[in-house]
Amino acid sequence: MAALGFVLHLAFLAWNVFGVYQNVAFTSSSLEHGAHTYGGRWKYLTFINQVIQTVFFGFCVSYDLVQLCLSSRNRICLFLTWLKDRTFCILAFPMSAFVVTSFWSIYNYDRELVYPKVLDSIIPQWLNHLMHSFVVLVMLIELLTCSHQYPSRKSGLATLMLFCIAYLSWILWVHHASGIWVYPILETLDAVGMSVFFAVSFLIMVPFYCLGEWLTQLRWAGSRRPSKTKKKKKSK
Repeated sequence: MAALGFVLHLAFLAWNVFGVYQNVAFTSSSLEHGAHTYGGRWKYLTFINQVIQTVFFGFCVSYDLVQLCLSSRNRICLFLTWLKDRTFCILAFPMSAFVVTSFWSIYNYDRELVYPKVLDSIIPQWLNHLMHSFVVLVMLIELLTCSHQYPSRKSGLATLMLFCIAYLSWILWVHHASGIWVYPILETLDAVGMSVFFAVSFLIMVPFYCLGEWLTQLRWAGSRRPSKTKKKKKSK
């Protein structure tokens, strides 16, 4: 079973490395893409999410190798378990769900607000779906095939919110430093509309986090050992 998990994780790692490489390759070929402006590709949540998935599967492959060569009780293995679980639960799953949901919702309403038609001549459709569709499918397969231990909800959500605040601060800094907005939709909003947009985006992250937690419990609760309870001896 460990060997099968290693093969699956290695395939997903290769898939994400391929996605990141192709993203860089295609966006580098055209000066019209925003990757050539201040902040480069690192101002796009889609690219950051792809990198997060790549790092996550890097942790998984490292864990699988240590487990196969040494033992699952090894200190390195225990540390890697903590890393991959926290990365999956707090960032990889909720961020992928958010990217797919927010992108296609805005795209279907008015694609010019998030993915202008000019990008079709730069980024092929298969790469668009790799970045904006398949990322959540990969996370669902991971959730169904590998168990992950969630931290306390308070701790997990707090860390996720810190990440969101850091990314929001980055977006605002990019605008302050260069005068450009990362996404076209932000150019159409006034101060109130932008505040509402960011607030809703933050709130949406909470149910995505809880969805991952609920699906994990639903899938793996039966395979986990129930906690032992001390039985009281009956007095005769």
